[in-house]
Amino acid sequence: MAEMSVIWLRVAAALYSLGLLHAILTLVRRREHLFRVALGAFVMGSIFHFVSIVEEGIVHNRCPISNFYETLSMCAFLVVIAYLFIHWRYRLDSLSVFIFPLVFVAVLVATMGNPVSAWSSPIVRDAWLIVHIVLVLLGFAALLFAAVASVLYLVQERELKAKKPRKLYYRLPPLGTLDDLISKSMTLGFVLMTLAVIAASTWAFIEHKTDWIKQPAIDISFFTWGIYMLLVFLRTNAGWRGRKAAIMTVAVLGFSALTWAAHARLGSMLMK
Repeated sequence: MAEMSVIWLRVAAALYSLGLLHAILTLVRRREHLFRVALGAFVMGSIFHFVSIVEEGIVHNRCPISNFYETLSMCAFLVVIAYLFIHWRYRLDSLSVFIFPLVFVAVLVATMGNPVSAWSSPIVRDAWLIVHIVLVLLGFAALLFAAVASVLYLVQERELKAKKPRKLYYRLPPLGTLDDLISKSMTLGFVLMTLAVIAASTWAFIEHKTDWIKQPAIDISFFTWGIYMLLVFLRTNAGWRGRKAAIMTVAVLGFSALTWAAHARLGSMLMK
């Protein structure tokens, strides 16, 4: 990508990051006080994003969709335009919890199409990787709690529907308690996984230059994060509670097992 195009895109990513902050605070605190600020930053970010795309097209005299990073930037911009139109037409503020993180991560990845200098020191490199791995493990731990609570929820629900519940039924927590535990654990896990994906992207970008996106561990991380985000969206906006949310939480844990295996290789790299 052209130098100035990347600069404008990085400015857009910085503005879009307020949308990510808004989404995190909304999930954690169930408040949307930052929405107007985040929306304003989102609109400003879309302007810089548009300038970046135009700049790239003018410099290379073509439509800027010739590689992965340019195409991702264009797709993210189209999502931004579609969201702004839907918000203007229908005032669906709740979509921001899904759209804002998606756009920020997509644009952040799109800015990583140009090589950068190596790490300033091995200590910084290893410390950054450790932070990423710790975030991933904490995110998995939160997801594991949510999955265990989901299994107990399914067992409790089944026993509740039975005409003669077994003794196990009376030893399980109430459905409301389990549902609350699933919600809080899932939210915490999503926040940690989002930060882990950002840390992983940055580390891999510096470590592997422009080929960082081809690393299997990174691809699996993005896939798992996307599934996780879909789960959060369905639970917070589509009203998925109880049985549906419990089953999907267990499914997300299964996908996360693949990510765990991929990151085990990162851990072995750190020990070399």
